[in-house]
Amino acid sequence: MYINIIGYAAAVFMIFGYLPQTIRTIRTRMTDDIAVGTFLSMGLGSICFMIQGYVLGNIPLAITNTLTTVMSAIIFGIKMTNDRKKKRNKR
Repeated sequence: MYINIIGYAAAVFMIFGYLPQTIRTIRTRMTDDIAVGTFLSMGLGSICFMIQGYVLGNIPLAITNTLTTVMSAIIFGIKMTNDRKKKRNKR
C-alpha cells in the first residue's frame, strides 16, 4: 500500500516539475536557455519509462511518463522551431 502512495506522489511531483516550464515555453516561446540535449534525453527517458509502465501495468508510471513525454515533446518542438528561425534569420 505505501509503495503505491510513493508512486502517486512521484507522479504528482514529476508532472508539476515539468508543467511550469511547459506553460512558460508555450506562453513566451522563449527557449534560449533550454539545453536541447537535456530535453531530448529527458524525453527519451520518459518514453522508456512510459513503455515500461504500460508493459508492467503500473498506472502511475505509465500516466506520469506519458504526460512528461508530451510536455518534453512540446518544449523540444518549440525549441527546434526557434533554433531553425534563428538560423534562417542569420543568413
